[in-house]
Amino acid sequence: MAAGGERSAQPATLVDGVVRKLQGEIAGGALSPGSRLLSIRRAAAELGVSKNTIVEAYDRLVASGHIAARAGSGFVVAAAADAAASSRPKHVAEAVDVASLLGAQLEQSFQIRVGDGRPPPSWTEQSEIRRHLGAPGGALSADADAYGSALGFLPLRQQLARRLADQQIQAGQDNILLTFGANHALDLIIRAMLSPGDTVLVDEPGYYPLFAKLTLAQVRMVGVTRTPDGPSPEDLAAKAAGERPKLFFTQSLGHNPTGGSVTLPVAHAILTIANRHGLVLVEDDPFVDLPIASGNRLATLDQLSNVISIGTFSKTLSASLRSGFIATRADRIAALAELKMLTTVNSSGYVERLLHHLLAGGHYDRHLKRLGQRIETASGRVQSKLRQAGHRIFSDSVGGYYLYLQLPPGADDIALARDGARESIFIAPGSVFCVDKTHPLARGIRINVSRADDPRFYDFLQRKLT
Repeated sequence: MAAGGERSAQPATLVDGVVRKLQGEIAGGALSPGSRLLSIRRAAAELGVSKNTIVEAYDRLVASGHIAARAGSGFVVAAAADAAASSRPKHVAEAVDVASLLGAQLEQSFQIRVGDGRPPPSWTEQSEIRRHLGAPGGALSADADAYGSALGFLPLRQQLARRLADQQIQAGQDNILLTFGANHALDLIIRAMLSPGDTVLVDEPGYYPLFAKLTLAQVRMVGVTRTPDGPSPEDLAAKAAGERPKLFFTQSLGHNPTGGSVTLPVAHAILTIANRHGLVLVEDDPFVDLPIASGNRLATLDQLSNVISIGTFSKTLSASLRSGFIATRADRIAALAELKMLTTVNSSGYVERLLHHLLAGGHYDRHLKRLGQRIETASGRVQSKLRQAGHRIFSDSVGGYYLYLQLPPGADDIALARDGARESIFIAPGSVFCVDKTHPLARGIRINVSRADDPRFYDFLQRKLT
């Protein structure tokens, strides 16, 4: 299931509900390896279910490796994941560890998902746009089920080129490669342009699934401190000169996790520093299509000469569609297309035809207008309530779903996440988004405004942080 996706609001059975609750507590850290579970009798009493329900739930959790039966001790949280990780190559185990928050996002037992990266489905795939999901099916060509060009469905690439032109970026169909979403795009770029031992720069804090991919590729990461105006030019200049990096991965609009966007002076400074040091910029902007997105794109200023731009529909339409694109120089696109052909042959022609229908018919833009209004309203409300309660927000710009709440001195983001899990609140701790876990900005939490406006969450913050 895609990150942030939803299952049915109600579990299919009581057993399913118990299993998901315990899986969520294990994933969130409320139940750590070795922790003893409640006895069958006590668990049945506390959860208000029969003992048979608990027995079946525990049996399922044993089968899935989440818990283990101990003679004379009942059931405990299994440490099998640690044992499995130790049998993996070190860089693979480390990559899985970095991506652990993604596993928590996939687990649907939390009642309040303030740390989730995605909005609720009612904001995207369950909105009016769902009416169009089957529309292209009756008009498929005879070869629609063929692999097609590795570049992806030509009419969609042409449509994206026109959208880029509307955004003041000159690009043709040969400057665009369709992918299985932004994460596939990042994976292709890493495989094509980096080798084990290479050094890259990343936002600090930044996009943690990227960190996992770089760890898996055995690439060394160096963080560039993020400010409310974008990456710090001073920090970027120092690290570009001292570390000899090949790439700098960054986000310019509605940054994940801080929510800030790059100002024009900072964007110019980044391009100047990159050109001086021969540094290629990879700009991943999932919110660029939103009418509320304000800021300055490196791709617009650079015109794709030294910038590789990544786009996606996962945050604005549906993560389940798994579709995105890379826009850059034609020679780079050709090399990436060859790698795509070797690894996946092609992306989904059916999904790309659906997206072309939504874009060409104006349905996507009408959906974006509604989505932007929802984000603006929710962000204003959440920011106001957080500030009234005395909490510090890193950036007050509204370019996407995220705000970054900075914790007071002495607060522990991981401990806060564990406390949240005990109350069925999914918290995304700031240290997960940082390469350097001791970085000052690691002491924070990412807040998704589409999911945060809940009295139980505000009450939780009031009790834990004041």
